[in-house]
Amino acid sequence: MYRCLSNEVLATLGEYRGVAEALFPADGFSPGPGLQAVADFAKALGTGSEYQRLFALKKDEESVRVFLGHFQNNLDLLIQKTWVEKADVARKEKLQDEIPPLIALIERGDFLQAIEKFGTVLDELAYLFFGTQSAKEDFTEYTFRIDPQIGLFWWYGSQLGGLKGKNGALSDEALWAVLLIGLCYLTNF
Repeated sequence: MYRCLSNEVLATLGEYRGVAEALFPADGFSPGPGLQAVADFAKALGTGSEYQRLFALKKDEESVRVFLGHFQNNLDLLIQKTWVEKADVARKEKLQDEIPPLIALIERGDFLQAIEKFGTVLDELAYLFFGTQSAKEDFTEYTFRIDPQIGLFWWYGSQLGGLKGKNGALSDEALWAVLLIGLCYLTNF
């Protein structure tokens, strides 16, 4: 898998592996690793400071609403600036239509549904960025070869589906923490 990666990248992947396994252990995410694992993951993605600042706020504070506006604006820009074949233009427009309902779920505090919707958004965004490669089994490996941090982000996105069956098992705080990682990353992408 890693035969064409430099020693520096391999060392980085080793560091990321520890952070990733603390957040999403093989037996599934649980409240056990605590919120420190989430904060460490955000730091590995390069968004630790913003994540910490936003996580410390109440979810209904004006600063969080402003952040969500920045998230939506940046995601809209990413979608608009993505070059696609003519046949996929409708797909871009449909994805842009998915963002306001995602924001509404977050503002309502329905974090499990928001994570599910966010996972769908990430799947579509991956398609817009990477085309059919995003549907291949080795997609995460492919993104790690592009950039380890980008690979870590898309790996994170692939793990979100494992939270679906956790209804009631995870606190809103834990769900918000996991969702906020991705929101911060895409806001600063």
